[in-house]
Amino acid sequence: MFPILDPRIDHYLNQLEAKHDDPVLLEMEQLAEKHHFPIVGRLSGVFLEATALILGARTVFELGSGYGYSAWWFTRAVGPEGKVYCTDGDPKNHVMAEDFLTRAGRWDRVVYRTGNAQDLLAGTLGSFDIVYNDVLKPQYPETWLQAKDRVRPGGLYICDNVLWSGRVTIEGSKSDTRSEETEAIKRHNELVFANPDFDSFIHPVRDGILVARKKDDSLA
Repeated sequence: MFPILDPRIDHYLNQLEAKHDDPVLLEMEQLAEKHHFPIVGRLSGVFLEATALILGARTVFELGSGYGYSAWWFTRAVGPEGKVYCTDGDPKNHVMAEDFLTRAGRWDRVVYRTGNAQDLLAGTLGSFDIVYNDVLKPQYPETWLQAKDRVRPGGLYICDNVLWSGRVTIEGSKSDTRSEETEAIKRHNELVFANPDFDSFIHPVRDGILVARKKDDSLA
């Protein structure tokens, strides 16, 4: 459709983040580029890490982890005592994630389970500082409805691809070959922003990252 950021700004921001030159990170990014694997990307990864650090997050639950790219950033943020719960339907991604994050020295901070992400969340006890949603797009609305109750007060729900290459701005476009996904993402965004228990915004980097903070009545 169209780029969310002006390409010149995107290029400038990526130049600033070129300081992240860890060989494992670079290998993960090169693999994504070579095979067109949908990772969250450098600018979004930096944002995820910074957000988790600001929150002081120690527990992160990822719905849709791929081969561990977003977990690479989250595991840096949660520290040695933290845990990042990863989920994915493809066992091959589990194997690759273990290899990458072991070489990064942070696999001991990960609990990686293979299967349906929503089922795995339902089967994991407790609440989380951050619940991160990057599942198949038609599942976004139902995933939000499940995930919102698993975020602790003061914690964050974060979701990737919420601007969907600008498709969310175009009403009933016949050129939208992914209309099912588009409508699901739009419905998801509307549900999140309409929920009075969360304060929400969308960061328009890469493909749009939604961040919703669950209100904490104890701080009122």
